[in-house]
Amino acid sequence: MSDTLKPKIIDVLKQCFDPEIPVDLWNLGLIYSIDIIDGNDDKSDISITMSLTTPGCSMGHHMSQDIENKVGAMEETGQVNVNVTFDPPWRPEMMTDDARTKLGFPPTETAPKPKDNEEWE
Repeated sequence: MSDTLKPKIIDVLKQCFDPEIPVDLWNLGLIYSIDIIDGNDDKSDISITMSLTTPGCSMGHHMSQDIENKVGAMEETGQVNVNVTFDPPWRPEMMTDDARTKLGFPPTETAPKPKDNEEWE
């Protein structure tokens, strides 16, 4: 079930926005992982790890609640937990090219690359 559920969850995450930036959380690169635990009752529990653009972002709770509500409304999901982390810290290089274009950044092929010691996973 997780092979078909993950793309559906990603589609829902593309409907969740940072209220201060006109780009969805998925394309901003704020979603670090989606873990799906298949349940016995045709529902799967979901654990999403995300970050914020800055540790001081006052909208973090709003964004995590939005994810929990929207992913939790899917008929295939059971319990939804959203964990916020700052390890690794978010960087603009984590955005998709779509987000980069919307925000006026150059596409990744022309964007400056992070130094080797700044790479994450």
